[in-house]
Amino acid sequence: MTTYPQRDRAEALFEVGRYDDAKALLSQCLAEDPDDLEAWNVLATSHANLKEYPEAERAFNEVLRLNPEHCGAYTQLSKVLWPQNRLPEATAAAREAVRLQPGRWWTHSALSLVLSIHPPHPPTAYYEAFEAAQEAVRLGPDQPDAYKVLCLAAHRIGRHDIVEQALPQWLRLDPQDDMALAWASHSQGSAPGIKPAEAADIYAAALTATPNSEQDLHLWLDRAVYRMLRGTRWLALTCLAIAGLTVDVLPTARDTRLELPVPPAARLWACVLMTAVWGFGTWWRYRKLSTGVQRNIWSLARRGVWARIVLGQAFITTLCALLIALVPWTDRTVPQILLGAGLLTTFCTLWFDKKEAA
Repeated sequence: MTTYPQRDRAEALFEVGRYDDAKALLSQCLAEDPDDLEAWNVLATSHANLKEYPEAERAFNEVLRLNPEHCGAYTQLSKVLWPQNRLPEATAAAREAVRLQPGRWWTHSALSLVLSIHPPHPPTAYYEAFEAAQEAVRLGPDQPDAYKVLCLAAHRIGRHDIVEQALPQWLRLDPQDDMALAWASHSQGSAPGIKPAEAADIYAAALTATPNSEQDLHLWLDRAVYRMLRGTRWLALTCLAIAGLTVDVLPTARDTRLELPVPPAARLWACVLMTAVWGFGTWWRYRKLSTGVQRNIWSLARRGVWARIVLGQAFITTLCALLIALVPWTDRTVPQILLGAGLLTTFCTLWFDKKEAA
């Protein structure tokens, strides 16, 4: 027979998060009594919490061998099957849990969660996930996980009004949930009228508060920073316009044009204006940014292909502007080529790369 005090000790270790220690004791228990259902259940959950999904699956199957109507095992089995890309089996397990216990909020929550996984399910599954999440909230109005799946399912079908209603309830019931805090920050950062720098500060503050948050929060911060970097190209284009006006390179029907070469004082003044554009422009954009956002700017510039592209475009366009303004040209052909090169460098991706910031 199983040494029940030993199993009780394993359960106590499980409750405090010492899953590896709990597994060791439970293995000893099961060696003595292979039909101890509760030991198998705790062992399976320990594996699941450690993301040891194949081992968890085998243990939950043992639970179901001993009790084919163990509803909790079906819900947990669904949660360890879909990370293994076995969505049909995970969905079937969640549906069986709902069939066995239709009056429990957590069975509907499990079904909604597995149906919200993207992209293998057809779009109609997302509406079923939304209905299951609504049922979970109805049956468990004080359960934060019920509001979590409701937010996920509503987001899938574009019901952002439901997300805005459910998110405060989720945070009220579990104010320390990393995912809830990340969603709340995204709700603030994506609100109409929020500038990229403000959104970046919101996401950076959320990451500081929840360092182990979902990957989405890092993605949202990167996108906000990228939108900021896209704006540097307008500073470069302003410099190009200053240089073009200084040398009077644009084609015109006027009879009188500036004589070349442009006087040194005018060329020097153009460089002063371009320096002021970059100095004031960068100061105005980045003066109030938090340390986290500033670090992310450099980090994204190192690892983001599109971030390097837009910075390279700004550099090339500004370099063209400096060449136009600094060199004492006696003919407008080369400055006109430089002007065209600066414009083409920027506008060749200006509209195309907008989706990278979406």
